[in-house]
Amino acid sequence: MTENPLGYEKIPKLLRNFAIPSITAALVGSLYNIVDQIFIGQGVGYLGNAATNICYPFSTICLAISLLVGIGSASRVSLYLGNKKPEAAAKAAGNGIVLMGSLALVYLAVGELLLTQLLQLFGATAEVFPYARQYAGITLAGMPFLIVTNGMSNLIRADGSPRYSMTCMIAGAVVNTILDPIFIFIFDWGIVGAALATILGQIFSFVLAVRYLWHFKTIHFEKSSFQLNIRDSLQTCSMGISGSSNQIAITLVQIVLYNSLTYYGAQTAYGTDIPLAACGIVMKTNAIILSIVVGISQGVQPIIGFNYGAKQYPRVREAYLLAVRWNLIVSAIGFFLFQCFPHFIISLFGDGQELYFEFSVLFMRTYLFMVLVNGVQLLSSSFFTAIGKALKGALLALTRQVFFLIPLILLLPLRFGIMGVLLAGPVADFSAFVLSVVLVSIELRKQKNAAQTAASRSFPLD
Repeated sequence: MTENPLGYEKIPKLLRNFAIPSITAALVGSLYNIVDQIFIGQGVGYLGNAATNICYPFSTICLAISLLVGIGSASRVSLYLGNKKPEAAAKAAGNGIVLMGSLALVYLAVGELLLTQLLQLFGATAEVFPYARQYAGITLAGMPFLIVTNGMSNLIRADGSPRYSMTCMIAGAVVNTILDPIFIFIFDWGIVGAALATILGQIFSFVLAVRYLWHFKTIHFEKSSFQLNIRDSLQTCSMGISGSSNQIAITLVQIVLYNSLTYYGAQTAYGTDIPLAACGIVMKTNAIILSIVVGISQGVQPIIGFNYGAKQYPRVREAYLLAVRWNLIVSAIGFFLFQCFPHFIISLFGDGQELYFEFSVLFMRTYLFMVLVNGVQLLSSSFFTAIGKALKGALLALTRQVFFLIPLILLLPLRFGIMGVLLAGPVADFSAFVLSVVLVSIELRKQKNAAQTAASRSFPLD
């Protein structure tokens, strides 16, 4: 068992070593949906894009489960290692692995049983439903593999092997990207081919992730480590509730958003299907920026958790502020692209009628107008989770989606119609940003005071 480097290496180097693989892994994860969207748009049309958008909540629910257990387990492992308790860290990791596998199977059973009802709840229209039914019926079979892979990735990063975590995700994405055009265009399997390519890539990533069980460096597993303990499971879930609740909130937003777009779209020349297709493109394009933000957040989490557990508060502050700077740079690039080249971005996902491009450009420029500050809220939520304040992290994760965005989606259209749905995004983003800055500033001030108190006790004044 090697010494953990999180307590003594320089923060910028640590963040590069951990965040870059985490960014790559998260980015590759979002590419599963992006690649499908592009090939389906070219091979099936915008109704196929609308169908994959309707199915997207299945992926966010899947991610919510993997974050609940994966981040919760990884946070506990980092804190235990910081407190020099490797046996407890191994128990937390083993319990988490069994828990994520169990929840994955339950999710598959429920999803297949209620597939038709869920697609209708998600907002599938009569024309979109057949495509969505085909796509979701197949991709649900790959969700258990995706849940375990994403959950294991957090544990692998906490073990100090972010590059291996990145490799797992990249390998699956490569398989998916190679098979997509073969299945869609050469075999002429359409949306079914895209779904099959997706789950085969997920299975490949799963095999690589599970292989790491025999290669952990900072913890050593015993057979007794892999026991499903209710108390440990509840502790794990409490630590992972922040990231998970954010994904659950995203799912709720998707359902409200899709149904609002179809309702108010029917009152315009755009109809019901164009807003759904446009929404899918905008959301999944933005997911590329968000995946980088999430990768930075996940990369900095073990650094913050370890140093907080070791009471190295200046290092905690340095790591958080450095991650904020990275996020702002990435978000600024995203803002520039979304505002200046929306038509080019949308055209990558296939052709469509003039109304389709008109609404898609309007959607992208309006809904993503405050993307510049959107990442601060996600990072701040992960920050509180990493220092063991899971409840505050969960509440912060819910601010943008539940406390701001959903009410705005429901209220603003009453005055502005479908334009009110689009305006809800930037208003919610800015409100969540302000709240995040306030809460994190208070916490960092407390840590600074605690560090000064500890220093004065170590070196009392004469």
